[in-house]
Amino acid sequence: MWLGGCAQAPSPPAFASSHTRPALSFLVPHGPIAAAQRVHFLEIVAMVLIVVAPVLVVTPWFAWRYRYGGSARYTPKWSFSWPLEIAIWGVPLAIVIVLALWLWQNAHALDPYVPLPSSQPPVRIEVVGYDWKWLFIYPDLGIASMGEMAFPAGRPLALELTSATVVQSLLISSLGSQIYAMPGRVTRLHLEASRPGRFQGENLQFNGDGYFEQHFLARALTPAAFDAWVERVRATGIPLSATAYRTVARRTTLTDTRRALHVPHGELGAVYFDAVPRSLFDRIVRSFHTDSPAYPPAR
Repeated sequence: MWLGGCAQAPSPPAFASSHTRPALSFLVPHGPIAAAQRVHFLEIVAMVLIVVAPVLVVTPWFAWRYRYGGSARYTPKWSFSWPLEIAIWGVPLAIVIVLALWLWQNAHALDPYVPLPSSQPPVRIEVVGYDWKWLFIYPDLGIASMGEMAFPAGRPLALELTSATVVQSLLISSLGSQIYAMPGRVTRLHLEASRPGRFQGENLQFNGDGYFEQHFLARALTPAAFDAWVERVRATGIPLSATAYRTVARRTTLTDTRRALHVPHGELGAVYFDAVPRSLFDRIVRSFHTDSPAYPPAR
């Protein structure tokens, strides 16, 4: 990849060495949103084929009939035909109407701001985009992580997103829906994993030299495994103090951040934080509108 005037080879994701490679596409969905998006995509493909298939069939037939076959009837005074007019205008009109109805229906059904129906309360995660990494804050648990977003399978996710730098775009394709994260603004995204699994998350908005490293592992765990993950983060995570936050906020990749915080490279290459202030996300958003700092007070 050509960046900054020199060739740089993209480093493999931190989870590439794992035995189970993360799912990459909504065509193999692992949640209700991605499954609905796949159905919508296949419907659109079918509609496109209705337009393209006749062209591919009729064009060779026209060439054979009117140029090579010699069986076409010569009608120099022909000027109008109702069947042809209905076919020429009726079929495209019907396609436009069907597509409009589909888009209207799916735009409302797949609205990322609408919570997913469930008998269980959603897991709240506050997502902050940096150059070039993501910070995942669990406000109800007092923990945070970078490089990994873990959550229980079968339970809705309620994500709130913002950016501490430039506009970024978060996508976990196997779960569905891409959403932008903007500085000083909050966007929302609701997802769910139907079963435990590993999924690749990434930033789709180019934001500089470290863009190709801004990916993370999204892990859907069983409820018991998620509880164990939370306890491990609390036990091994470093306090997210003002000093630690300033290190996180630097324009560096996750690898550089991990080295600056003196965190050993584990199996997933993630960084865990404990003692995360509940107001951190709100302070980051407000920092773009006021003179108040984004980082929490020193402890």
